[in-house]
Formats: sequence, structure tokens, C-alpha cells
Amino acid sequence: MNEHRQDKDQNNKANASFETSDQQGELSGATTTSDTSPVQANSSQRVLIVTAVDAEKDAVLRGLGDMAAERFDVIVAGVGPASAAAGTAATLAYAVAATSTRALAQGSTAPSPSDVAQASATSDGPGPLAGAGSPVYMLVISAGIGGGFPGRADVGSLVVADAMVATDLGSQTPDGFLSVDELGFGSSIVAADAELAARLRHELQRAGLAVSGGTAVTVSTATGTAETAAELLRRVPDAATEGMEGFGVATAAQQFGVPALELRAISNAVGPRDRDAWRIKDALDALQAASSILREVITS
Repeated sequence: MNEHRQDKDQNNKANASFETSDQQGELSGATTTSDTSPVQANSSQRVLIVTAVDAEKDAVLRGLGDMAAERFDVIVAGVGPASAAAGTAATLAYAVAATSTRALAQGSTAPSPSDVAQASATSDGPGPLAGAGSPVYMLVISAGIGGGFPGRADVGSLVVADAMVATDLGSQTPDGFLSVDELGFGSSIVAADAELAARLRHELQRAGLAVSGGTAVTVSTATGTAETAAELLRRVPDAATEGMEGFGVATAAQQFGVPALELRAISNAVGPRDRDAWRIKDALDALQAASSILREVITS
């Protein structure tokens, strides 16, 4: 298999760490098709976990165990910020529609478009859909494996991010890169639920797992050189981990007024590509362990 084919196949992997090679067996079944599960009647207290590929979803489900179906919906939304945002938004929209349908069946009156618009204008949530009603999900989590910035998130450790940043969303200029924030066209940053992120990190540490905070950077092109890694750190000085979905998931959640988190298990160092040093299985095991603690944090 030549290098061109390998790079093409990377589109079917979870994030910057995933590529064909000796790890192919561990990632079999990867898909970019959204895999949404039915929303249950008590879904107002549910948690939506969004992964990129089946290998990540399976690790999360193993960690959640028998309680997964009671409080969690775990989906495969696909690779990259666009697929992640689309899959997350579709699931949230379906949940809202299902809730509205049940309410109408029980004799409630559907809100008028003007009522929804007014609610959106006055809602504490930043997204245009945040005021359309109580969110069906209490939390959305982008979960998977990813790269770690050396000295900030070691291979095999975990990151519970404080914020999700689309670090390549902006414009090149003769004087360097300008973010979409600096251009005045929106924001490339979505803050995580600070209280829950801190609590989850605390419980992971109590369980003896290595975990750090910091910013999770979202990219559409995986970092493969020291120069690119240094540039990302220049743009985001507190960057801890690199993935390809977090900002997309968080943006979709923000549109519905639902808080978001990003949980990454580190499989490789961000920087020069060294496939022999990748530890995908160890990262998936760490993701499974973290999901077990997440279950306890959410349900306690």
C-alpha cells in the first residue's frame, strides 16, 4: 500500500492518531456514518457521547457497562469537525422533535414560531435553538483518542479539556495566521462545562489515572511536523491535546444550549509522525477506564 493510499485511508480513522499499519485490526469497523440511538422517555437527564469511529464507541460502552442504556446514548458521528457537528446536531434535533411529538400527543400546545424566536433571544444559551425548550440532553461529550502535546499530556494519559478550539479556523495573512475571532467573523472557542470538567478530572485522579486539563485543539489536518506543532502552541499556548472532532461536537451542543465536554485518551505525541510509537490500544484502554469513572460522576 503506497503512501498516497495510506493518507487517503486516514479519512476513515478516529483522529490524528489513526492510520492503517499494524493497528488496522484494532480499528476494524470504523465508519463515518452517524449511528444515533433511540431517545427514551426520560431522556431529559441523559448524556450524549459522540465518538468518531466504532473502536472508540466500543471502548466507551465497555467502560459504561450495564448502566450505559439507562443514562447514556453513544453514537458514531464520523471523522472531522464537520461530520462531528452534523452527527451531534442531528441527534439533538431528533431528540427535541421526539419530545415535542410526545408533548403534542399528550395535549400540549406547540409553541408558535414567534414564541420560539423570543425564547431564543432571551435564552442564557448562546445558540439559536437554545431557547426552544428544555434540552433533552443534560450534557454532550466528545470522546475519543488523540494526540498529546509533549510535556502536557503524555501518551497513555487522559485529558479533560477546559475548552475546545478550532485552531485552524481563520485566515492566512502576510503577517501570519488570524483566527476567525480576530477577523470578527465569530468564535473559534467553546468553553467546556468548567464545574463538571474539574470534577471529572478530580475523580480520574482519585482512581489513579493520569489526567490533565488545558485546551483541546481541533484540526482538519493531523499534525505531522515539529513546525506545525510549534505553530499550534503559538496560537493556543495552553493546548494539551489534538483531535479532529471536539470543536464540531461542542458547537452543535452550543446551538441547543447544552453544555459540552471533551475527553481524550492520548495515543501519540503531537509532532513528527512516528507510527511505531503510537499506542492506540493503550489509549483505548484508558478511554474505557475513564468512561467507567465518567459513569460514576454522572450518576452519583
